[in-house]
Amino acid sequence: MNHRDFAPTPPMGWNSWDCYGATVTEEEVRGNADYMARHLKEYGWEYVVVDIQWYEPGAVSDLYRPFVRLETDAYSRLVPAANRFPSAEGGRGFKPLSDYVHSLGLKFGIHIMRGIPRQAVHDDTPIKGTDRTARDIAHTCSFCGWNTDMYGVDAKKEGAQEYYNSLFELYAEWGVDYVKVDDIADSWLHGGTHLAEIELIRKAIDHAGRPMVLSLSPGPAPVKHADFFEANANLWRMTDDFWDRWPLLLDMFDRCEAWEGRPKPGSWPDCDMLPLGRIGVRCSHPDRMTNFTKDEQLTMMTLWTIFRSPLMFGGEMRDNDEWTLSLLTNRDVLHMHRSSFGARRASRIGGKVVWVAEGPDGERYAALFNTGEEAAEVSVTLAELGIDGAADAKELWTGKALGPLNDALSAAIPPHGAALYRLTAE
Repeated sequence: MNHRDFAPTPPMGWNSWDCYGATVTEEEVRGNADYMARHLKEYGWEYVVVDIQWYEPGAVSDLYRPFVRLETDAYSRLVPAANRFPSAEGGRGFKPLSDYVHSLGLKFGIHIMRGIPRQAVHDDTPIKGTDRTARDIAHTCSFCGWNTDMYGVDAKKEGAQEYYNSLFELYAEWGVDYVKVDDIADSWLHGGTHLAEIELIRKAIDHAGRPMVLSLSPGPAPVKHADFFEANANLWRMTDDFWDRWPLLLDMFDRCEAWEGRPKPGSWPDCDMLPLGRIGVRCSHPDRMTNFTKDEQLTMMTLWTIFRSPLMFGGEMRDNDEWTLSLLTNRDVLHMHRSSFGARRASRIGGKVVWVAEGPDGERYAALFNTGEEAAEVSVTLAELGIDGAADAKELWTGKALGPLNDALSAAIPPHGAALYRLTAE
């Protein structure tokens, strides 16, 4: 099975980072999984992802404690901290939690850092499947600039592939369906994109024999490596961590344009998580409902879905209000996200931006954005949409029908706002 078959549509799920930083607990993961199963699964949401430092017993926020002892097994591999994940006690790892998520009809994911634990290197512990040790394969001059947990792995050293093989064999035993690998897509502090370790990971997943979606972080992933990413991963970040600030959302228009034409089955440039609902619960950022206005939330959801970015919700789902839930359960929008193709920027004049895409049954989609500070009329001609003649239109967020349209689609868009239309030729 080709790795692209693991993600035929953009992955959709929940990730613990935006609300819990490095501190999420088993109870919180189970609670959010329960919410997803009840409220979101029928709409295609399926992944429940435990983000960074699940192996750190004393994690307190998104600010990492430097050089602390981590939980590892006898083969230099990180394992869940049992004080935070009680079902991992006795060497069971994430298997019980994964089994619970699977029992809900969902899929289970984890975050890992590139490389091998520093403490394993300093302790010179064994690597499964070889007589080499952690010290033998470590690249001690290759390390993360913002987290002290790991050294890089020197892909040229004997034992390097065996180490990564042992990791993904363990994850397969746990029932992991999705792995987010950090400090690897664009490690801007230390050495750029780590292509050799990405190849080790690709081979290790293939060796493990379990379909696992591979996500690479952080960004911006270099466009020049697009073919390499497609050949080895399923999604890769186009940006550094994305938060609920308008300048970051405005910047995403340029990033989507740079990756235009690249989203395709199994290969998804990633706009990063959706900082919606309640975020910053245990982070250095304040505990809050998202700072994005409702218009900005519509802009983000419209851009992410027409571009076909993966959708990873970052908030504490159990605190969702009706508005937030409505953004995640719009069947027309999610159908476009799942099945459209050919998304491209049609025009950008000042703050007036238009993106268009095609649908599988001949329909066309038009996303009208106003990134300016005043209300504006934004329009696109039917010819630009590939429609010859008249068309009917439906605004997908409100359900309002328009038509027949003869020449153009036009709408008054509030500042920082968006409208999303499906058009069908008469």
